[in-house]
Parts: sequence; structure tokens; C-alpha cells
Amino acid sequence: MSTPTIPAAPRPLEAATAYRPLDATWWQWIAENRLRECVPESMLVTMTQAGLDPIECERAIRDIESDPVFLAARKFQQLQAKLESVMANQQKLLELSPRYAEVEKRANVPLDEFFEKYVVGSRPLVLTDVARDWPALGRWSPQDLRERFGHLQVEIQAERSADPHYEVNKLNHKRSVRLADFVDQVLAGGATNDYYLTANNELLSQPAFAPILADIGTLPAFCDPAQLAQRASFWFGPAGTVTPLHHDTLMLCHTQIVGRKRWRFISPLQTPLLYNHFEVYSPVDIDRPDFSRYPLFEQATVLDVVVEPGETVFLPLGWWHQVTALDVSLSFSFSNLALPNHYSFQNPTITNW
Repeated sequence: MSTPTIPAAPRPLEAATAYRPLDATWWQWIAENRLRECVPESMLVTMTQAGLDPIECERAIRDIESDPVFLAARKFQQLQAKLESVMANQQKLLELSPRYAEVEKRANVPLDEFFEKYVVGSRPLVLTDVARDWPALGRWSPQDLRERFGHLQVEIQAERSADPHYEVNKLNHKRSVRLADFVDQVLAGGATNDYYLTANNELLSQPAFAPILADIGTLPAFCDPAQLAQRASFWFGPAGTVTPLHHDTLMLCHTQIVGRKRWRFISPLQTPLLYNHFEVYSPVDIDRPDFSRYPLFEQATVLDVVVEPGETVFLPLGWWHQVTALDVSLSFSFSNLALPNHYSFQNPTITNW
């Protein structure tokens, strides 16, 4: 008699695959990427690789196109695109000039021409005669700083090299040092972007540094001398310091006293090409542009000029600029223009894009 065959015990049902939830963050991600015209297929790959349910993702990408909130965003996107096209066309007209990419260096510019061509006409300019009678030109040096002010404390920006966002995070880089020690560090340290005494440190607000203002001579006719003390800044640092790409919210002049600086400018009409997601900053590094991450920047036109000792940059309103010191540098900037110089910018504060 044969033994009956006993069937194998049934295997337990396999647990359903555990997918990550499609939460509000992912819905926002879908909307943002569709507004950027990312193709649904590539979005689906990214989402499934992140552990989301591919069926749910495909449905969400499809459904977003009829979502009333998303449709409202599409309307505002059309209005933004129109404004960007107007700016781009105005920029094309400006670039028809064969000398558009040149930053002029001039002396004795008549006041009415300066106003019409460079202020209203919004063009960067290097003035070669502003500082011709300034005592600073014959006196300022790192050694002079040490002798006259070395015992005083100043605020510098330090430990910048380890922070790719050192300018945005400038408050985190403030350090108080004796000026004599900082002078020695600059002279001994060689080319570096790690430390810099910049306008943000407001050295000239200290009464003990008033003699620096006494070294400034005649100001241009378009400036108000009575406002100089409240609207001036002092810069000192080694070769290699970089002020990253940004725009100011007023017009100013920047005079080079010791050393040279390389200035690069981009028209405010090209702001849509510069990924300005936060305040007045662009994440693009003109020295090493990452076109895979910032492809629109390839369309930007960059103006380039080296400013020599005794020369003064006029920075028109809203122009983007990146500045690199080519030598140990002492500079003086002032914004006491005798014309309207208070403007309002609606700056973005997007930190997760």
C-alpha cells in the first residue's frame, strides 16, 4: 500500500512592495518641473528611482495638467515669459552697437553726457581722472594702514574658502582682528579668497578711521560731498579675492587706489539668464560656469575690464558684476550721487530650487 502524497504547505503571500508616499513635497516638485517643461518620462524615472509607486506617479504627472492651481500658475508663467521676451529684445537692440562689449575708459566727461549716456543710458564706465588730486593715491599702502591704524580692531570676512556661499553667508564669516595683524596676514599669505576686509564691515563708521576720509580729494560733479562720510566704504585684501556675481540696489563709484581689479558686468536685462533665485545673488561663477547646471548662462554677454590704480568704476543701476583682485588691493567706494539713488527691487527668497 502506497503512502499518500502530502501536498506542500502553501507559501505565505508576499508582502506588497512598500512605496514612499506621494506627499505635498512631491506634488510641488511635479508642478515645478512641468513649469520648467521637463518631459514626463524623465520625471517618472526620477520619481520611481526615489522609491515612489510608478503607477501613482504616472497618474499624478498626468493629473497635474488639469489641476486648477497649476493652470493658474501657467497663466502667470505666460505673463513672465512676455516680460522676459521684452527684456531679451531690448538687449538685442543694445548689442547691435559694435562697441557694446567694450567698457569705456574716459576722462573729463561732461556732466550732461555722463547723465544721459551712463546714468539714464545705463552703461558701465571707468573714469580715469576722478582721483587725480586725492592724497590717498600717494599715501595709501598696507604699510601705511599698519602705521596709522594698526592698533585698531576691524571686522573682516574670514574662512571663506570652505563655504561656496560665503557672500550670502557673510554674517557667519565676520571676525574681529587687529588691523596690524590683518595687514601682516595679507602680505604674507599670497593670493587667496579666504579673507577680505569688505564694505560690509563698515570700517569707516568708526571715528578712529576718519583720517581715511581726509585722504579723499575732489569728488565728481555728480556727487554730493556732504554725504560722503555716510555713503563711503573701504576695501582691503590680497590678490585672489572674489566678490561673486550679484547686483547692487543703487548706483555707486568704486575707486582703485592700490593694485588692480578685474570687473565683469552683465546687463540687468539679462537677469532671466542668471538663475537669480535668492536676493541679489546669482549662483553662476563667471570664472568656472557650469553650463550643464545653468545652461541659460551661455546666452549672457559679459563685459570685461581691468581697473588700474587711480581709476574709478561707475556702476549703473542693477548691473550684475563679479570682481576679482589681481593684486594686493586697497579700494574706496562711494554712493553719494547727487541724483535719485534709492530704488526698490522685489528680490526672490527661494532657497530650495
